[in-house]
This record gives sequence, structure tokens and C-alpha cells, in this order.
Amino acid sequence: MRAIPVIVAAIALLAMLLAWLLYEQLRPPRSDLLSEAGSSVDSAARIEIERLRQRIEAMQERDDALQERLRTMEEELRQLRDEVRARTDPAQGRAGGHPPLDSDARPSGPNTIADAYAEVVLIADRRNVNKGLSVAGPKFLESFLGRPREQLSDSCEPMTNPALKERLVLENVGPIRVHMLQPAVESLRRVFEKVRQTDPDLYDRINSSGSLCVRQIRGTRGRTSSHAFGLAVDLNIDGTLDLFADGRTQMGLTILADFFHEEGWIWGAGFGREDSMHFEVSRQQLERWREEGEI
Repeated sequence: MRAIPVIVAAIALLAMLLAWLLYEQLRPPRSDLLSEAGSSVDSAARIEIERLRQRIEAMQERDDALQERLRTMEEELRQLRDEVRARTDPAQGRAGGHPPLDSDARPSGPNTIADAYAEVVLIADRRNVNKGLSVAGPKFLESFLGRPREQLSDSCEPMTNPALKERLVLENVGPIRVHMLQPAVESLRRVFEKVRQTDPDLYDRINSSGSLCVRQIRGTRGRTSSHAFGLAVDLNIDGTLDLFADGRTQMGLTILADFFHEEGWIWGAGFGREDSMHFEVSRQQLERWREEGEI
């Protein structure tokens, strides 16, 4: 009878051993468990990445819509500018146009078209407004004409270069008075005469914010401004100064820019820091004047 408990204990031990062996056979390897855990983590990451991608795509769609709206606004601005010019161009022969060229006659009564010249508008495609022309930078100007003054500051100071100084003229040119190099004055005179003949209302509203100013480019150290050579002028409509670097300007200046471009002048609206009141002689025009013996 004593053998019975021993036999039972042996059978129980054997059963436990068999159960353990069976467990070991059926249990997945440890690496498989880690793989499953990793798969779970990867799935969660992929879900989050997909959510982020969807957000990015939604933002891109909104950006594309804004870009399209901007292009539409720029096109509308071009059409408005062309309409203003067409209505004031005597060659178009439309109602509201002005008398033949060189006539001093002016229409009487209110002129709603002229009122648009001072309107502040977006500068359409401003990075391409100087297409075909190059800026004459400080290094080029100094090598081409000499340094106008040895020491420069942010303030306007007298020109000390005698060769440049003797080429300066102070004259009334069209609706403004300027102090500039002689060839630049003659070029500016041609620009204003074309404006006067084509768009006398705009011509009457042109004002100047200055021309000659021997100083460095503001925000730099020693880089000579084009104003220092008598090759630049700042213009505005009705004496109202344009806000610097806001991407907008007066309608009248956008129209003037076309006349200046034809004469080989750079418009400051195309600068990295937009300055739409600023007009300066291009490098191509300077080289042309040199070939012609004008400068």
C-alpha cells in the first residue's frame, strides 16, 4: 500500500514533465515574439506617417489654390493697367482718350481714370519687371566711373570725385527737378516726354523724392548707392511715398515702369527688397553710352 503514493507522485511528476515538453514545442521562439511586437509598432508608425502625409497634401492643395488666386489677381492687375493705358493713349482712339500728340488741350470735368494713378496695387510678376536688363552694381559702377567719394555714410554728402562732379547737371526735367549725370538727365527727359505725349494726366501727377545722394546703400558698409553717381531717381504719384518692401506700389508707377524699361532703366520693384519708387540706369545703357562717347 505504501507503493501507491510513490506511484502517484511519479505519475504526477511524469505528467508535469510531459506538459513542460509540450509547452516548449508549441511556444513560439522569442525572436518571433519580438517580431510581432515590432510589427505592431511599425503599423502604428505607418498610420501616423500616413496621417501626416494627408495633412501635408491638404496644405499643398490650399497652397496651390492660393497660388492660383494670386496668378488670377496678377492677371486682373495687368488687364486693369492695360485698360488704364489704353483709355489714356490717343493712338487707341477710344472714348475718354486725349487729344493728338503735342496738343496742350485737356478735357474738362472729373477724370476717374486719373484718380486710379495713386491707387496702391499689387506689383504683378515683380521678379521679371526688369527682364533683359542688368543692375549696374557698386563694384561695376566704381570701376566704370570711379568712386564718387572716398568715405561713405548713410547720409547724403558732397561728391568729391572731380571727374564725376563736372558731369553733373541740375535741371528741370519734365515735371521734376533733378541733379544727375548729363546722359541720365537727357534719357530721363526722353522718358517724360513720351509720358507727356501718351498720358498727360499721369505726367501731371509725377513727383520726385530725390535724385543725387552720395551715400552708401542703407543697411550695408561701404557699398555705393546708384544715387551717389547721379544715375538714379525716386518717383511717386501726388507726393505720396510708397511703403518700402511691401510688394505693392501706386498704379501710376507700374505704368511709368514700362516707359523706363524701354529707355534702359531698372525699376526697383524687382529688387530683393522691393523699392518701387526707385529707377536707375541699367548696366546695358551705361555701356551703350560709353560706346557712343556720352559718358
